Amino acid sequence: MDLSEELQNARWRKATKSGENGGNCLEVAPLSGGRVGIRDTEAPDQAPYVVPAATWNAFIHAAKNGEFDF
Repeated sequence: MDLSEELQNARWRKATKSGENGGNCLEVAPLSGGRVGIRDTEAPDQAPYVVPAATWNAFIHAAKNGEFDF
């Protein structure tokens, strides 16, 4: 399966509290080859970002630790 087909058939998910911030949400989907797809819920037809799972995990870890807090 090529990447575009995999992205169309991916199981996209978003945070359970995503409705609390006015619709400004991301969806993520696990992909083959240890990758993660990331897309904007308001623009699901636009090409998503595809990153290694390690990059996604590092981002989540940093966010949980407040590294992006202003």
